[in-house]
Amino acid sequence: MTRVVPPASQPPSQAGLAAAGIAGIALPAAGVVWLTSAPPAPMLALGMMGAGMIGAAALGRLRAGVVLALAALVVLIGVASVTGLRVSAAHLPALACVAAVGAVSFAVRGALFARSAAPRGWWAALAVVAGEAAVLATAALRPDALPSAVLALLPAQWASTALAAAMARGAVAVPQLIALAGTAAATGLVIAQWPRRWTYGVMFSVWIGLSAQVWRYG
Repeated sequence: MTRVVPPASQPPSQAGLAAAGIAGIALPAAGVVWLTSAPPAPMLALGMMGAGMIGAAALGRLRAGVVLALAALVVLIGVASVTGLRVSAAHLPALACVAAVGAVSFAVRGALFARSAAPRGWWAALAVVAGEAAVLATAALRPDALPSAVLALLPAQWASTALAAAMARGAVAVPQLIALAGTAAATGLVIAQWPRRWTYGVMFSVWIGLSAQVWRYG
C-alpha cells in the first residue's frame, strides 16, 4: 500500500479516522434520510469527499483514502436506496467511472494535506470539507443565493453533478470529470515534487482553468 509520508513522521490518527467516518458517512447519511425530497447526489459527493480526503490525510495513505471514498459512496447509495433511490443497471458503468475518478481526486487532496500539514493534515482536510459542505448546503436551501461561477469552483459540486448525471441518465459529465481528474494530476505533481513550492502555482492555475471550463461547458 502506497505511503504518502513515512510512518515515523505521521502515525495514523484515530481522531482523524473518526472525523472521516462522521463527515464521510454519518452526516451525509443523516442528510439523505432527512432530505428525502431532495436529490441525493450532493450528499453522496460530500460523503466521498469527507471519507476520502480526511481518511487519506489521517492515515497518510493515498490508496486507503480511495478505498474509504468508494466505501462511503456504496454505503450512502445503500441508504439512499432505502429512501427511494433507484439506479438502473445500465447506468452502473457511468456511475463506476465517476466513483473512480472522484475517489482518486479527493484522496489525492487528502494525501497532500498529510504531506504538507503533518501531523494535523486531517484538520486541514476537515476544514476544506466543512467549507465546501456549507456552500453546497447554502446552494441547496437557497438556490439563488450563490452565482454559478462560485459553485463551479468546488470539486464537491463537480462530483455532485457527475453523480447525478450518471445515476439519472447513465451519462458522463465530461467537463466535471476532466476537472476532477485534472486537479488530481496537478495535486499529485505537488506531492511528487514536495517540498518544491513552485508546484502550488501550477496546481492553483490548473484548478482555476478547469473551474472555468466547468462553468463554461458544464
